[in-house]
Amino acid sequence: MSRFFSDKYAALTPYVPGEQPRDMQYLKLNTNESPYPPLPEVVEAAREEAARAHLYSDPTAFALRQALAARYNVSPAEVIAVNGSDEALNFAFMAFCDAAHPAVFPDITYGFYPVFARLNGVPYEEIPLREDFTLDPEEYIRRPGKTVFLANPNAPTGIFLPLAQVERIVRADPDRVVIVDEAYVDFGGESAIKLIPQYPNLLVVRTYSKSRSLAGARLGFAVGQSSLITDLETIRYSTNPYNVNRMTLAMGAASLAHDDINRQRCRTVAEVRDSTAAEMRSLGFDVTDSSANFLFARHPAVDGESFYRKLRQRGILVRHFTLPRIRDYNRITVGTAEQMKTFTAAVREILEEST
Repeated sequence: MSRFFSDKYAALTPYVPGEQPRDMQYLKLNTNESPYPPLPEVVEAAREEAARAHLYSDPTAFALRQALAARYNVSPAEVIAVNGSDEALNFAFMAFCDAAHPAVFPDITYGFYPVFARLNGVPYEEIPLREDFTLDPEEYIRRPGKTVFLANPNAPTGIFLPLAQVERIVRADPDRVVIVDEAYVDFGGESAIKLIPQYPNLLVVRTYSKSRSLAGARLGFAVGQSSLITDLETIRYSTNPYNVNRMTLAMGAASLAHDDINRQRCRTVAEVRDSTAAEMRSLGFDVTDSSANFLFARHPAVDGESFYRKLRQRGILVRHFTLPRIRDYNRITVGTAEQMKTFTAAVREILEEST
């Protein structure tokens, strides 16, 4: 870093995205992208809007917020559009966390939470998951006043916390905000959006990256009662009111117009996920019960880093983590049925070499 870099960020360790190597053609099963391209109608919407790219995008995202409100049976005033769900999460750390309301989240979860906390100078606590990587709601209930961040389904485990348990956490302390990050909920979970009319302290964050094939478009949204959304809008208008570009706004609305196709694709991914998990278990893998578009697995005969490297040598990328509790595991994005056949064939080769 330069000698000009502010001391307040000097100790900041940034988030590390999944690798994007260019040395060869890889089967990318490392960043939880959709295996399907955007729908043709979505691509065309972006193309049409590109002709007006000399004009600013609508800072209110009115058309998209209306479409999202209709899709999720809420009011447009209860929706904010953001540049990827990460922006909504960062806004939430800025708006709802401080010394009086420190953040709390699991020790094994989305890696951006501690980064956002440190970036914004927010004190935080990481609560260990149980040995089986499930979350204990009581740990959050007994910490009143702390702003809760829950990825549900969790990442990288893929485990879904039943909605009744989420509601217990929200209901336990009406004087703190609970943020439920539902990046993967469309692949097998149940959304907490239906709880929003009852709880003014609940914010649900969603993304188009996974279930709507728009990871590269950078589009997310958050849903909550209008007072919470107003708080987030205050942050947004104080940083970047034109945060979502014209093409992405158009793609988001067009995608919702064909959401039945998106939902069918999610069901297909879930079917491939479950069949791949069953095959991996038959090969001796420990695989968590994933409700997401990825698997989290380890094998007693191959340590996690070796497994990752052996797959990479075969042109297959998965995500390996170095945290002590999960260093024997790898996270494997679910691709098409054909892609997963390629993956499992490579897995069989690796196991034959290792046993």
